[in-house]
Amino acid sequence: MEDFHPTRRLPPYVFEQVNTIKAKARAAGEDIIDLGMGNPDLPTPDFIVDKLIETVKKPRTNRYSASRGIPGLRRAQAGYYERRFGVKLDPDTQVVATLGSKEGFANMAQAITAPGDVVLVPNPTYPIHQFGFIMSGGVIRQLPSFPDDHFMTALDRAVRHSIPKPIAVILNYPSNPTAYIAGLDFYRDVVDYCRKHDLFVLSDLAYAELYFDGAPPPSILEIPGAMEVAVEFTSLSKTFSMPGWRMGFAVGNERLIAALARVKSYLDYGAFTPIQVAAAAALNGPESEIDAIRDVYKKRRDVLVESFGKAGWDIPAPPATMFAWAPLPGRFHDLGSVEFAKILIEKADLAVAPGVGFGEHGEGFVRIALVENEQRIRQAARNLRRFLATADKTMHNVVPLNASG
Repeated sequence: MEDFHPTRRLPPYVFEQVNTIKAKARAAGEDIIDLGMGNPDLPTPDFIVDKLIETVKKPRTNRYSASRGIPGLRRAQAGYYERRFGVKLDPDTQVVATLGSKEGFANMAQAITAPGDVVLVPNPTYPIHQFGFIMSGGVIRQLPSFPDDHFMTALDRAVRHSIPKPIAVILNYPSNPTAYIAGLDFYRDVVDYCRKHDLFVLSDLAYAELYFDGAPPPSILEIPGAMEVAVEFTSLSKTFSMPGWRMGFAVGNERLIAALARVKSYLDYGAFTPIQVAAAAALNGPESEIDAIRDVYKKRRDVLVESFGKAGWDIPAPPATMFAWAPLPGRFHDLGSVEFAKILIEKADLAVAPGVGFGEHGEGFVRIALVENEQRIRQAARNLRRFLATADKTMHNVVPLNASG
C-alpha cells in the first residue's frame, strides 16, 4: 500500500529503530537507563498543580476554551517577556498560546507555507523545525547550526542562490540538540539581514531558562526592529517541568501571530481551561521555582560529564538545555550514531538518541538527556565503563583502544 503524499515526504523515523531495541530489552527484564528522549522527570511545582485542581472543580472550566489562549494566560506571557527580556508585547495581537512549541511550529508552517516555498533551517536541529514545513509542502535548505559569521555567510549564500527566494529562517538557541547559545550581536546581524531581504525569522526559545554558565540566554525580540520580522516560540515543558501539559506560546510579529491564530481557530479550541489557568499561575509565580529546576539539571550535567569522563567517554559540558551533545568515542566513530546507540542498549543498558536523527550533520554524535537522577547517571557510567573495558574483545568492528593511527 502506498503512503499518502505528505507522509511520503517524511524519512523513516530514526529514533524508532533505537526505541524498538529498547522496548525489547525492557520486555526481557533489562534495567535500561533511558537518557534518550528529552522527557522531564521532575515533578511539576506544587503551586501549579494546586491551581489546576482548584480550577478543574469549577463546572464552567470544563467547557470549550479559547484557541488563542484565555486573556489571563496571554497577559501572563506578556508579563514574563517584559520581566525577563524587557520586551513589551500586546497580549491581544502579539501573543498566542499553543499546545507546546512543537504544535506552534507545525501550525505556523501550515499558516505561512505555499507549495515549493523555501525555508532555511539549521542542521542539526530539532526535527519539527524542518518537517513541519516539509509536511506543508515547503522545501528545506540547510544552514550550519553554530551562531557565528559562517552562519551569516551561509544565510546570505542561501538567499542569493535559492529559487524562489526563501520566506523564512529558523533559529533555535539554546539549541536542541547541540546546546549552542546565541548572543545579542548574532541576533542583531540576523534581524538586520532579514529586514533588508524581507525574510521572516522563527525563533525557538524553549530552553531559555535552562542555562548553567554565564548570562541568561536573550530573546531575539530584544533587538530593535525584530518585531517587524520575528516570532518566537517558548514552552513551559522544561521551564516548569510540565511536558505532558502541552502548553507553549508564539509571540512577536502581529501578521504572523494573526496567521497562526487563524489556522488554530479551525483546528482546536485551545488547551483545557484549567491547564491554561495553572499555566498563568506558573508564569506569574516565584522565580525560585525556575531556579530550583535549573539547579537540578546543572548538578546532573556536572555528574554526567565527570562520571562518563572517568568511564572513558569525554563529553563536552553543555552550557544550556537539558542535553549533552556527545561525539562518538573515536574507536566507535565508523559505526555511526544509530549503530552505536543500539550497541549501548545491548551492551551497557543505556539509551541515547542518535545524532543523525536531528539531521545528517548530526552524524558522529549522540544526544544525552539529563532525565534521570544523579544516582542513575552514575549507574549508567558504571555500565559504560564495563562495556568500554570489554568492547575490544566482544566487538569485531571496533578499532582497538591501543590501535595506532
